[in-house]
Formats: sequence, structure tokens, C-alpha cells
Amino acid sequence: MLKAMKHTHIGRIGMVVLALSAALPAVADTQFRIRKMNRDDVPLGKGQCDIRLQVDGEVEVSVRRDSVFIRTISGRDAYDDGSECNAPLPDRDVGGVGFEVKDSRNEIRLLAEPSRRNDFAAIVRIRDSSGGQGRYHFRLSWQMTGSDYRNDGRGGRDDRPPGFDDRRPGFDRPGGPGGPGFAWNNVINFRGRGRGTASMNNFEDRLSDVEVNIDRGGRIVVVFRAERGRTHAFNGMVNGREGGRLRADVVSDDRRLRGPMFISVDDRQNVNSITLDATDGRDRMRLTWDRR
Repeated sequence: MLKAMKHTHIGRIGMVVLALSAALPAVADTQFRIRKMNRDDVPLGKGQCDIRLQVDGEVEVSVRRDSVFIRTISGRDAYDDGSECNAPLPDRDVGGVGFEVKDSRNEIRLLAEPSRRNDFAAIVRIRDSSGGQGRYHFRLSWQMTGSDYRNDGRGGRDDRPPGFDDRRPGFDRPGGPGGPGFAWNNVINFRGRGRGTASMNNFEDRLSDVEVNIDRGGRIVVVFRAERGRTHAFNGMVNGREGGRLRADVVSDDRRLRGPMFISVDDRQNVNSITLDATDGRDRMRLTWDRR
């Protein structure tokens, strides 16, 4: 009887261990940091990750921020073959997420887009059945600032500068924050070449192209292209205009730096110059840009 009880006890322990093992997240067999992209052919305001792997068998690939985690289901462990991103995959809801297969010899498919449920990871399944290592290349893309300033009542993030509330009486009407008679109801979509600098803490970044988008509600997104594929992105609200000079209060894409941005436009809504003085109370960025 004691022997039977002992076997029963061991069996129960085994079932508990098995259940706990099933509940634990799978540990990656391979993981690596994605290198920074050096190319400058990605459109302004667009995030892009090109994941290139050598695969022999079946694997599940998770891309999270600037890292790749690979779980081997069968065959040999996969390895990196030149993956690169121009920016980390955001750890928040983003708009315009795209998945594109650029190179494969067998099956590859997207299992899950980034979401809160999977800790904002893009999950891809690759099944290579041809024998030997096969090259696989898939591209993830997203709008870098698509949801930073959204406030649509559906739980989207609202990272506009403090003090802005376009739902309060008087905003975008005579007597609103832009002063008596101010009302913004224009649309500006400008993309142009130029030159400028963004300096912070004795570090200077040279700027070239810029893209400025303002909707009818006065929401603004500005993206500058810098050196080596980097970008500087800002979003916020237009809150004043004096002739051809717009004033907007903006926040940086990482939601750290805030300050006033002044934008000079001509009669055709072309942007001639932009200045910005932004700070987080400790660091300060001074930015100037002029159209060629």
C-alpha cells in the first residue's frame, strides 16, 4: 500500500511539473541584437526592419524592439544573415504595420502582429523543408509617429504637450489658445530638401530632408532626416499663426523633449524654415532648418 501511495505521489508531482512547464514561456534557442541600418533610402517617417536569416528546419521568430529571438522547432538552430533596422520596433501601438517577404525558398508567414498581448513582438513562422540552410528575408514596416498624437476616444495614446485639450471650449475658435480670431482649418503636406542642424549636449546632427504634415484639427507631425539613416520626429499641435509664421508646441518621438516650434511657410504652403527649442528640464535641443 505504501508503495502504491508513493507511486501516486510521484505521479502527481510529475503532472504538476508538466503543467508548470507548459505554462512557462518558451526560451529562445538563438537571440541577437539587430544592427543599425546605414542606408538612407527608407521614406521619412517610416520605421523598417529587414530580418535576414539562414534556416534549416522549422523555427518561430520573434522581433521585439531591437532584438530577435528564435525558437527552434525542428532542425538546426537558425542564425543571423545581416538583419538591420533604421529604428527599434516600438513597444506601443503603432499604425500602418506591414509584413513583406523579400526572399524565401519554402514557407514563411506572419503569426502575430505586435500588440500588448505579445509584448509588442512581431512573430513569424518559417518552415524550410528543402534540406541544408536556406536564406529567408522578411521586412517589417510601420509609421513611426502614426499614433503618438492620436486622441480618437478608442484608447489611443495622447502624447501631446501638457496643457493641450482640443475638447475644451474655445479651442480652434476665436479666443482660443492661438489668440483672438485664431482658427486652424488648413491642411499642409510638405516634403522638401534643405539643410540644418540639431544640437544637444555638444553633439550636432546635420539635417537634410523634412516632411511636415498638419491636419484640419491643427495636429502636426514633423520628421527630419539626419545622417546615417537617423531621423528626428516631433508631433504636437499648431496653436498660433502670424502671417506666414506658424507656432506649434511639439514633443519628440520618444516623448522626452518638449518645446515651441516655429515654421515659416509661403503662399503655396511650402515650408521655408523651421526652428525649435526643446528641453526636458535637463537636456536641451536647438534645431534649425532652411529649404534649399
